[in-house]
Amino acid sequence: MGISKIVKITKMIKCQKCGTENQDNSQYCDECGSRLKDSPMKSIKQIETPKFQTLLSDSSFFQSAGVTSMSIPPLENLSKQENLSEKNWNSAAKGVSAKLIIERGNQIGTEFLLTADESYIGRWDADNGIFPDVDLDKYDLEAKVSRRHARIIYANGMFSIEDLGSTNGTFVNRGRRLIPGNAQVLNSGDEIIVGKTFLRFYIED
Repeated sequence: MGISKIVKITKMIKCQKCGTENQDNSQYCDECGSRLKDSPMKSIKQIETPKFQTLLSDSSFFQSAGVTSMSIPPLENLSKQENLSEKNWNSAAKGVSAKLIIERGNQIGTEFLLTADESYIGRWDADNGIFPDVDLDKYDLEAKVSRRHARIIYANGMFSIEDLGSTNGTFVNRGRRLIPGNAQVLNSGDEIIVGKTFLRFYIED
């Protein structure tokens, strides 16, 4: 009975540097020590991370941005805001201003200069963020003036006043109580009553 021989064929790896044959599981050449290119444990290639490049020349990138990284509006938006502020600038810049003078109430003779296109009349309330242009808080001892009582508007070359839904109403020249939201034209010398405070309105050119 013949004995079969099992022959194991061993794959050899040839060193590219010195030509020495090395076993297939070798990582380095037994002769010169060089790394074997066909080693089963190949050298790990470094994975290159994608490079993100900011194209400074791409103007569309900046035009599409609404806010910069520091939450500051871009120059284009700033210019728009400046234009809006110019439109809502005070009437004094147009050469026109007005004032209110307390004629009846606490501290008679106190004046309030009106320079904005919209001047609010009421009583100061920091907790609710109410800071009226004509603050009657310390002049209205009975608190008859609402926090947001009325506003005087300058538009199209004339002044007008409208009630903002006040509790005790707004009256011009002792006429009927103004309907909230309906503006009434003001002339220089008109009397305005808010709560129990009597004001005289004057236009100054």
